[in-house]
Amino acid sequence: MKRLIEMEKRRTRRKKGIRGKISGTLEIPRLTVYKSNLYIYAQAIDDAGGTTIVAISNKEEKLSSIKSNIEGAGKLGEEMGKRLKEKNIEKIVFDRNGYIFHGKVKALADGIRKAGLVF
Repeated sequence: MKRLIEMEKRRTRRKKGIRGKISGTLEIPRLTVYKSNLYIYAQAIDDAGGTTIVAISNKEEKLSSIKSNIEGAGKLGEEMGKRLKEKNIEKIVFDRNGYIFHGKVKALADGIRKAGLVF
């Protein structure tokens, strides 16, 4: 249990460092990722206005068939890319939220790139 608490503290420290360096605007929003054991969440945020532009999760009813694994994260990324394209957003700033850019986080980013977005 102590190891899990230490891991979470380290992730929080990394998260604060990342957030100090990047922020999103309405034209180029910050796309942040959160993952739990059961679900993957992603949202595009306008930090200047303090609003969420687009949010997605495999907890949604129509996306509930997508599993929380690497393949599922890629599919979720493609769907997020489509939703951002509908809002006429072509470029984003990727916030990995303190997670290592590996596995599910990388698959989500690759899915977004596959949809045609740049970051």
